[in-house]
Amino acid sequence: MPTIAVFHVSAGIGHTSAAQSIGAALRLHPGVTVVVEDVFDHVNDMARKVITSAYNELSTRLQPLYTMVHSRLHFQDTEDALRANAVLKTMGQPFLKRFERRVEELRPDAIICTMQWPLHVLQDYGERTGVPEYAVITDFSVQSSWLREGVAAYFVASELTRDVLLARGIEPERVHVTGIPVKLELAEPKDRAEMRRRHNLPLEPPLVTVIGSGVAPERVRHMVAQLLKGDQPATVVTVAGRNRYLDEALADLAPGPLVGLRKLGFIDYLDDLVAASDLVISKPGGLITSEVLARGTPMIVIDPIPGQEEWNADVVSGSGAGIQIRVPELVPRAVRTVLARPAWLELMRAQAREIGRPRAAYDIAARVLADLEARATSPAAASGGQS
Repeated sequence: MPTIAVFHVSAGIGHTSAAQSIGAALRLHPGVTVVVEDVFDHVNDMARKVITSAYNELSTRLQPLYTMVHSRLHFQDTEDALRANAVLKTMGQPFLKRFERRVEELRPDAIICTMQWPLHVLQDYGERTGVPEYAVITDFSVQSSWLREGVAAYFVASELTRDVLLARGIEPERVHVTGIPVKLELAEPKDRAEMRRRHNLPLEPPLVTVIGSGVAPERVRHMVAQLLKGDQPATVVTVAGRNRYLDEALADLAPGPLVGLRKLGFIDYLDDLVAASDLVISKPGGLITSEVLARGTPMIVIDPIPGQEEWNADVVSGSGAGIQIRVPELVPRAVRTVLARPAWLELMRAQAREIGRPRAAYDIAARVLADLEARATSPAAASGGQS
């Protein structure tokens, strides 16, 4: 029976969560050995700290520079992109000798990567051993840094992502629209009223959840303060998550005349809360966007990081599953407008269900295992392909 290695990089939550979800889905198949590992577990501590700190600083506090870097990852010419990615592989290999030795020890029958770096570093290994390597793209956009010769298959978030890869010359049979892998529990239905009862939330008024992770605390405070002045009954729930300054920023806010307030920090039941909500306000990170849409909950997306989060935001608004608001002062007005029009809210909910893909991890696991079976029985299927 096959051994499948799933590699991620713990720079950003989405890569890690996707890898863990795929691993969980693979383990449901009897006889399959699954190894899910962080590439950073196989580099020295200094390199790990430098790379992680640079990534987090670049993507949160130095957004203009991040925009410039991200734009360079969208080469118009595929050959230019492949040459640039070959340089990326060469630059990464000196840091990953321990990682390469680990892969040699594992001797996997298949490799799944949820981040570009290991995908490129392992290209020579795949070509030498014939082990198929699969790419799972964890945003609705697709950077040119994902392009590489010999990838067995790409698993992508949407038809838009698929079209970008096809335009770059990737064969249609190697691109599968599965959605971004989310936790397996999202494939199980959750009753909205039951979730509200479970967490002691009001059953009747509309419930609006504000997820503050990655958003400047003063911006969240302004939005919540204005929401509490609403002239329609509602309950606002704030989730600070890893935004450690948000609790302090919201500390003195109190419920309004018609709008209740529940302030939460880091919670382990975010999916329950999303299922209970009528509307979620959040940054459009690939993971949180996929999780909310998988629950069929409409979104108001704010503060996208230039680059892939802008794509995520455009997918939400362009599909009718939510609204993108760039000016935080307008968020409370948008919320009141949506809540005052139940038919519009229901249409947004239907569109969220339409594009949400709660079974993405299951589908990726099934396709990889089917491909391995086909390769084992058909020499032609094992020949791979070139991008």
